[in-house]
Amino acid sequence: MSTAPPAPRAAGGPRMGVITAIGLGQILSWGSTYYLPAVLAVPIAEETGWPLGWLFGALSAGLVVSGLVSPRVGRFIHRHGGRPVLAAAAALIALGQIGLWAAPNLAAFVAAWVVIGLGMGAGLYDPAFSALGRLYGEAARPAITRVTLFGGFASTLCWPLTALLESWLGWRGACLAYALLHLVLVLPLYLAMLPKEARAPEPAATAAGAPPPGHLPAEQRFAFNLLAVVFTLAYGVMTVIAVHLLTLLQARGLELAAAVALGALVGPAQVGGRLLEMAFGGRAHPVWTLVASCGLVAAGAILLLAMPGWAAAAILLYGAGSGLRSIVRGTVPLVLFGREGYAILMGRLSVPTLLATAAAPMLGVWALEWLGAEGTLVALAVAGVVNLVLVAPLVPLALRPRGRAATG
Repeated sequence: MSTAPPAPRAAGGPRMGVITAIGLGQILSWGSTYYLPAVLAVPIAEETGWPLGWLFGALSAGLVVSGLVSPRVGRFIHRHGGRPVLAAAAALIALGQIGLWAAPNLAAFVAAWVVIGLGMGAGLYDPAFSALGRLYGEAARPAITRVTLFGGFASTLCWPLTALLESWLGWRGACLAYALLHLVLVLPLYLAMLPKEARAPEPAATAAGAPPPGHLPAEQRFAFNLLAVVFTLAYGVMTVIAVHLLTLLQARGLELAAAVALGALVGPAQVGGRLLEMAFGGRAHPVWTLVASCGLVAAGAILLLAMPGWAAAAILLYGAGSGLRSIVRGTVPLVLFGREGYAILMGRLSVPTLLATAAAPMLGVWALEWLGAEGTLVALAVAGVVNLVLVAPLVPLALRPRGRAATG
């Protein structure tokens, strides 16, 4: 007996309205959390004298918190749907931003990031994908792709917005402005556009002997664990590249201005990869998109290492692979394991990937110190190739009908 509620029609608004609400929420949620220190860390350090490492470390603390709460978030979405969770995320991010605005000292600043971390765990991609999966079942793939298209503009739109707010209002005023945006725009959008859903039955109310939600048979557990390793390694590699890209490019002989110009190609490449997936990906199993993502990231790292003169092509390859990664993070688990328990499984998958994302910037610093820029690129290229190899066993498991996979 199924423990998941039937997939409702989006009675609280047309599907595109749901996608637009979640997509706009993703832009502001990513822009006011993950991408915030890139613009505000230096002004904060200059005004307060707080160490720059601690300012970026506060983001890592938030990411750790978001990873730790993800399993509980997934279970809550499975039971109650995405509407209350995403709405709570907007409120928590706003509360955390108010905490940043008012922070009298570094300890209070870090504590505010802990609150923001709770909002990140409830409001970034994985909870959004879980909400869409609960709403639309295995037909959620196009919706997930469209939401990632919105999310791809988070840094493009919010970095200039944050810089503008900081120039007008100071860094504290910028944080307060983001809090107001979450309260007057994102929160009402979620409440207005996301439909209310039927509550899933309590585990005790399901058929006797039925497996609990999120339970996987042995063969699917192997696929799940392998997928977790692939995602964790991928997000570690991509975060190191994202954070240290300018350093790596300059080490390959580029001037800072040229490195910045090439780094700006990542965002358009991500969006381009997602547009291609939206146009053509529906005709293929999403596991092939996962293979393409791993292959493109590995090819980009290898090309940057072997042929520095082709740095622009390397960044375009990496960016496209990174853009596809956000899509497959939601679509591959949905197709591999099905709609039932999907939100719970996404919560579990979030833990190692978010912890890897939190740890990767510091790991990159250590790699650059101990291995140098070229050695770091070698390590990234090797990790990319290893990840591509690890994906190979997932292909036959993904292409096998789920009924056979479940029974072995």
